[in-house]
Parts: sequence; C-alpha cells; structure tokens
Amino acid sequence: MAFAFPDGLAPEVYPLAWLVGSWRGEGVISYPGIDETPFVQDVVFDHDGGPYLRYTSTLRVLDAEVPSTVPDEGQWPERDEAALETAASQGTVWSTETGYWRVSTERPEGLEDDKHPVEVLLADASGRVSVYLGAVGNGRVDLASDLIARTATASEVAASKRLFGLVQGQLLWVWELSAFGQPLQSYASAKMDRQ
Repeated sequence: MAFAFPDGLAPEVYPLAWLVGSWRGEGVISYPGIDETPFVQDVVFDHDGGPYLRYTSTLRVLDAEVPSTVPDEGQWPERDEAALETAASQGTVWSTETGYWRVSTERPEGLEDDKHPVEVLLADASGRVSVYLGAVGNGRVDLASDLIARTATASEVAASKRLFGLVQGQLLWVWELSAFGQPLQSYASAKMDRQ
C-alpha cells in the first residue's frame, strides 16, 4: 500500500509524516523503586498546517499481570482490544504530556544523509518541560534530552532518551530515564497500533 501525506501537512515536517495519526497499545513501566506496571498508552500526532506536529500522550495503569518481556519471547503478547479500551477509559492516569515536534533547519555535522534533525518540546503534568534533539529517518526517531526544567515539586530527572520506530505497521516506543539518582536506563516501553 502506497503512503500518502496527510492533507494540509506542511512540507517542513514530511520526514515525520508517518507518525501522524492516533496510536494505542500496551506497555510496561519498570524502573528501580517502581514495581513493574502494565499500562495502556494513547498517542496522537496531528497538525494544523504549521511547520510542526502536535503531540499528546497518556499512560493509564492496567489492573492486570505484567506480560512476558519482549526480549525473552521475541513477540509482544496480544491483549483483547476490549480490555485495552476499558483500561483507556477507566484506568488510572500514570502520566500525560503534550508537545511539539519540528524538523530542524540546522543540520548537525556528521548526520547521515538519510536522516533529518528533529527538535521536540514536551511538557508533562508532573511539572517538567523537556527539550529533545535527535534524528528521524527510515521509520525511526532517536531523541536525547538537551534540557530538562522542572518545578520545585516535580521529581528530578537528569537525562532522558526516547526511541520511536515503525515496525510492521506498529509504533514501538522506548523511554530511558536517569532519575532518582539512578543512571540512564529503561523506564518504559510500549507497542501501539494505529487507530
């Protein structure tokens, strides 16, 4: 099936066009001091014709057993769509964030020819604003925090990395954190389907 650019999408963000849409799926939070916690995630990438994408993400806790990890089995477990819908509408919100994604006009030295520089600004309800820099290309986005600012009551996060990848039509997502005095390591991951 041929890919079509979303109507009205600004040419400046064509490298991010494959992200546009609503995504939902299941994931797991696992970090020192936090019990493994399954969640359902809703992500929306949309646009208003400006040279950026708008982004929202909400994680809601699932009241269910944590699935087997992906690396051990090689396959993500499939959960009934009705269970995900129930969790998405009734689950306890773990986190929510909103932001903007742009393709930078400044090309860093050494960036591969098949990739484009990306700038991402995210704000989360727990009191943090993060600026990420990275690259998009070949159905993958790699981001690393450049700046993290927080309110006096927000948890301290020293660094963060994010990975978004399109694999067989699904959006795979990994979030690494350095927080609570811990070194940078996996915090959460999910696999989402386009809605």
